[in-house]
Amino acid sequence: MGQSLSNVYVHITFSTKNREKLIDKAIENDLFHYLGGICKGLECNPIQVGGYRDHVHILCKLSKKITQIKLLEEVKKQSSKWIKTKGSKYSKFYWQDGYGIFSVNPSELGVVIEYIKNQEAHHKTKTFQEEYRAFLKKYEVEFDERYVWD
Repeated sequence: MGQSLSNVYVHITFSTKNREKLIDKAIENDLFHYLGGICKGLECNPIQVGGYRDHVHILCKLSKKITQIKLLEEVKKQSSKWIKTKGSKYSKFYWQDGYGIFSVNPSELGVVIEYIKNQEAHHKTKTFQEEYRAFLKKYEVEFDERYVWD
């Protein structure tokens, strides 16, 4: 086969270090746009970016030119540097070391978009940790609780 084709959608989620509630109303929209811009710059077309006080969600189309680890490394590194320039209250901003990245069926994109858009309402009843454990269970990811959080 001469042509290389790819159509891989991924749902990425990760939290602030120690799940500190540092993503406030003053910064969240700019942060979500910045995260999308990083993805776009890496040819990983952002579809929906959102989150809540202590974590983010990114739905994007994964470029065939980049690995998952490189995408996450760049997104977290660049956004962490950027947010620290937004004021002294963000000077100690860090992302957690780990992340979750899950494949999304193209027919389910609408469901994931709505899920990400409704993070504030969703997190009135569920913590990020509960949400993340549910993702791990849904996607049948084996994990050791001792090493998931930082």
